[in-house]
Formats: sequence, C-alpha cells, structure tokens
Amino acid sequence: MRVEQKLQEMGLTLPDLPQPNGLYVPSRRVGNLIYIAGQTPDIHGVRQVVGVVGEDLTIEDGQRSARICALNILAVLKAELGDLDKVKQFVQIISYVRCGKNFGDQPAVINGASQLFADLYGEAGLAARLAIGTNELPGGSATEILAVVEVED
Repeated sequence: MRVEQKLQEMGLTLPDLPQPNGLYVPSRRVGNLIYIAGQTPDIHGVRQVVGVVGEDLTIEDGQRSARICALNILAVLKAELGDLDKVKQFVQIISYVRCGKNFGDQPAVINGASQLFADLYGEAGLAARLAIGTNELPGGSATEILAVVEVED
C-alpha cells in the first residue's frame, strides 16, 4: 500500500509545507540523502503544542507534538520528491524536547514521531536516533525534530 494511502487510512493529512523561520532551506539533497531542517509542531503555520513536557505538558502531549513534527518532515519530503514512496529509509533523527529540569523521558516523547515513521515504512522507518532535553525551543515549541532520509535515485 502506498504511503499516502496509509496516511489517509490513519485519518492523517500532510500539513502545508512549513516555511523556514530564518535564513535556511527546508531540505538539502546530497546524492541519495535528504537532510531535513528542524521541524516544529506547526500545522498550516500555527504552532499546535507549546509548553514544557513534565511541567505543563504530559508525555502524551509531547508525543502529539513529535507526531506533528513528523508530519511536517513528511510534507518536506513530499515537496522534495513528489512521491513519499521514493523514501528508502530513515537514516537518522535528531530531536529536541522542551522539558522540565528533572524530566528524563525524552525518548518516550519522540516515540510519537518514530511510531508514525514505523507505521508508514516498517523497518525502514526506524532510524538511528538522538533525543535531547532542552529548556527552550523556537516559539515555545514542545519538540523540534530534524531528519536524514535515504531516497531512491
């Protein structure tokens, strides 16, 4: 089944292509790798999840934020490739969780993104991953995620 059909069956739609909030491009292709700039939990230009995980946000709120970041990564890939089925595998995901001082469940939060990629791409959706806690992210976002993806020629 095609990736976009899977998204539709899951009741998900890709958001509008996120616009850079600075002097950078949403993605850069180098050979068969696409480097995707950090994505925040925005849908159609509106920040959806703002706050601090472990303080005013739950792990589930953080997972929802991460899932929205993942949808934005997919939107960037769709714009770059024209077809999400051209993705061969997710190589690396680097993620940031805005969290409280004693919060240590960043990996559980980022599972919100990893689960979506796994649901869509199976084993190829599981990347090497880093989940970092931080005290601030742009616009108060709960999460920010960047990715490196291998694609077909």
